[in-house]
Formats: sequence, C-alpha cells, structure tokens
Amino acid sequence: MAAAPGVRQTTAVGGRADTATGAAEPAKTTAAPAAVDPDAPATVGLAVAGAVSPAVPVDTAVAGDLESGDLESGDLETSGAVSPGGRLEFALAKARAYVALTKPRIIELLLVTTVPVMILAKRGLPSPWLILVTLVAGTLSAGSANTINCYVDRDIDEIMARTKRRPLVKATVTPVEALRFGIVLGVVSTLMFGLLVNWPSALLADGAIAFYVFVYTLGLKRRTSSNIVIGGAAGCFPVLIGWSAVTGTVGWGAVVLFGVVFFWTPPHFWALAIKFKDDYAAAGVPMLPVVAPLREVGRKILIYSYVMVATSLALYPVAHAGYLYLATAVLTGAWFLLEAHRMTRQIARGAEIRPMRLFHYSITYLTILFLAVAVSPLV
Repeated sequence: MAAAPGVRQTTAVGGRADTATGAAEPAKTTAAPAAVDPDAPATVGLAVAGAVSPAVPVDTAVAGDLESGDLESGDLETSGAVSPGGRLEFALAKARAYVALTKPRIIELLLVTTVPVMILAKRGLPSPWLILVTLVAGTLSAGSANTINCYVDRDIDEIMARTKRRPLVKATVTPVEALRFGIVLGVVSTLMFGLLVNWPSALLADGAIAFYVFVYTLGLKRRTSSNIVIGGAAGCFPVLIGWSAVTGTVGWGAVVLFGVVFFWTPPHFWALAIKFKDDYAAAGVPMLPVVAPLREVGRKILIYSYVMVATSLALYPVAHAGYLYLATAVLTGAWFLLEAHRMTRQIARGAEIRPMRLFHYSITYLTILFLAVAVSPLV
C-alpha cells in the first residue's frame, strides 16, 4: 500500500503528505536528530537520530564530514573515530533513519483503512494470520513507496523548511542506500502478498507503489495544481487490498470506500497546504493554495467535502453496512462539513485562518468512519 498524499501523512496507499515540520538546525559538531514528517495523512512521525549520537566521541575532521554529508556510514567504522560502544549507537541511528524514510505515521493511517474493510468483506473477523500478513505486507508496500518518494524529492526537501531534517537531506542515509532500501521493501511486500495472501492483492500493492511514484511524485506533483486530486488515488489502494485479501476480488463496497478516501484527500491535504503554502512556493510545487486565491481553495474544499460525505452514505445500501455505520457517517459527515464551512467563512471575512483545525479533524473523521465500518458487521 502506498501512502495517501495527504494522509501523514495523516496519508492514503493515500494520497500524499510530505509534512515534516521544523527548520534546519544550525551546524554543530554532532548531527542533530532528524524529524519525520507529520502527515498526515498526518501527524508527527517517529523521531530519527542523527548520524552520530552526542555521546559518541568524534574528532573535529570527522564531525565536519558528517555535517557536509561527505562521510558515509562505512567511513565511521574505518576511521577509528568512533569507540566500540559508539558503533552500536551509530547502527541504531542508521536503523532509525531507514524507518524514518518510510514515513511510519502515514502508514498508520493507511492501515486504519485496511482492517475494517477486511472485516466488512468477511462479514466477520478474518483469521488473525491473514490480518497480520496483510498488515505487514501492506506496511512494507507503503514504506517502499514513501522511501522512493523521499529519494525522488530529496532536492526539494532540502529547500522546504518542513523537510530539511529528513534522513536524505541530513545525509544520514545516502541516495543509493535509500533507493535500494525502497526497492527491496517493494519486492518483499510483493512476495509476501503473492505467496501468503493472494496474487490479486500483490498486483494491487504493486499498482499502488507505481501510481504513487510514477504518476504522483514524478508525473504530477511539480507540474499541476491537480496533483493531489489525481495522485491521491494512491492512498485509496489499501481499501482495495483489504477487500482483495479476504475475497480475492474487489467488491462494490471496496469501490465505495475507495471513493470516500479519494474525495477525502483534497480537503485534507489542501488544508495542510494552506498552512505551508510558502514552503511549497519556495520549492516550486504548485499546490492549489500556492497558485489559486484562498476563496477558490475554500470553494473546492467544500465541493469535495460534500461529495465525500455523499459517497460515505452510499456504503449503507451498497454493502449493507448497517444502522450503526449510517448514523456514524451522518454525524461525522455533518461535523466535517461544519468545519469546512467554518474555514471558508474565515477566508471570506479575511479573518485569521485556522486550516490545521480542519486538517486534524479530517484524520479523526476518517478514523471514526472506518471504525464504524469495522464494528457494524459484528453487531
């Protein structure tokens, strides 16, 4: 599963959410901890240590190489600059950097949409083994897409204040290492899905990776303000994979939920892009809030929000989701629309805009809605 570009990543494999916060630290003799992007889908990710722990003795020359990115991981081992105890610290820091490349908090949100769909497709609880394998393989698939995304976007990550502390920018991991790691994750994910779940799920996972990397990251992100609208489809694949893992096919219930996540992604990510539009402008990324007036952005957020809520209600008759789901979809959808209207009124009045309020609630909305998807077949 690939990340939703907007899912933190609170994201969906969601749309896209390159949302790390924090400016670059001033130069020091030891590398500072690197932060993971929040996305959102989107919240703050796991903290990643720098190339060397502060407790590890490093001579001045080596420290300078670390800060400039000229010193690679193997050089520390051979330079004699690190004490034996420090090698373990360095290895752990390296491992944490690899984890950071996968944007784990974005993956969390993607997985939130997977298990409920499996329960709905089964009309009960699937086997624990099937759930476990699907989640592990899905995590590797999303991690593959996110890591390759970091590899491709390393040039603009260096420009954007929110992403300056990612592992590739900090040179904690080299580009070759990152690309190799992303490819390996994708291969392992494909084999896990194909051999332990089914091959339709493996093909869907590969399709999600390819869509996120080639269609969104390489094709749309830097070329059009519709990047997140089309590219956000990558974050919708987890619902298809969850259904396929149980049934071997893609049912209409999965198609409806694909639509929910698809129409959820633009309001979610545009709210974030309003907050960080200067960052995107500096990097030359034409997110809608960068190239369009805020009134236009607010109008489109409302349109997609209404279509999203209408699509969520369609699951009730299509998949016999039950009254509990219907009530949840109505109440959470009304709340979402209220928040969307609140932000557009702030834009219209020229008042202070609080886009992160809608951004954070969008994550809550999706979580509650899919929780209802999971519970309804069981009651």
